[in-house]
Amino acid sequence: MPSREDTLVLFDIDGTLTMPRLKAEPNMIEFMKQLRSKVTVGVVGGSDLAKAKEQLGDDYLELVDYGFPENGLMAFKDGKEIHLQSLKKHLGEDNLKRFINFTLKYIANIENIPVKRGTFIEFRNGMLNVSPVGRNCTQEERIAFYEFDKEHNIRQTMVEALEKEFADLNLKYSIGGQISFDVFPQGWDKTYCLNHVKDCGFKEIHFFGDKTSPGGNDFEIFSDDRTIGHTVTCPEDTMKMCTELFMQ
Repeated sequence: MPSREDTLVLFDIDGTLTMPRLKAEPNMIEFMKQLRSKVTVGVVGGSDLAKAKEQLGDDYLELVDYGFPENGLMAFKDGKEIHLQSLKKHLGEDNLKRFINFTLKYIANIENIPVKRGTFIEFRNGMLNVSPVGRNCTQEERIAFYEFDKEHNIRQTMVEALEKEFADLNLKYSIGGQISFDVFPQGWDKTYCLNHVKDCGFKEIHFFGDKTSPGGNDFEIFSDDRTIGHTVTCPEDTMKMCTELFMQ
């Protein structure tokens, strides 16, 4: 039987605990509390702490045993910060400016996107989040871009251009969610969070995510030898699978 001492269960946020960029439903919050009585629970997301709290509540860090914003580059255990890594320190200001300048020029030259809004690059502590449509788009515009991108591969084409231009920086590009992709140094994907639990004695580490195919931002941790990966399609699917695995 799973136990809190032996089993760690990690969750992605968007598409796994919530619908993309929306708040968690009350039944999911209650489910997480119940699950935590059976196993150790952690959340690993690409977004920063503020956005995680927007979706999971201001008491998010009290809801889980481990909180890993920005793939674990910022890490919390029992509500207390245990780790902080910096992209600015790692790359240096000159390389950051070079990357940001090229990216903004590239976006400016994309002419077939239906709309463009604001916040095309979001600078986070451990990564850059790049959105060709702009993170300030409405929910309706977000969905429209996602459908457009599935047909025209705007994000994938842009990633290929950045990979070619910045091959010297050893960066990783991870397409996730509906409107953006993350950029971070190699090894700073969601597997980074596993460094914080490697000496905790867990016999099994399960991961639940929706973007688990190659190129998706859950793929690396989903396929890592240290985890047991589970692909879900929505929050209801997450609750159903976890109930079957850990709560019967």
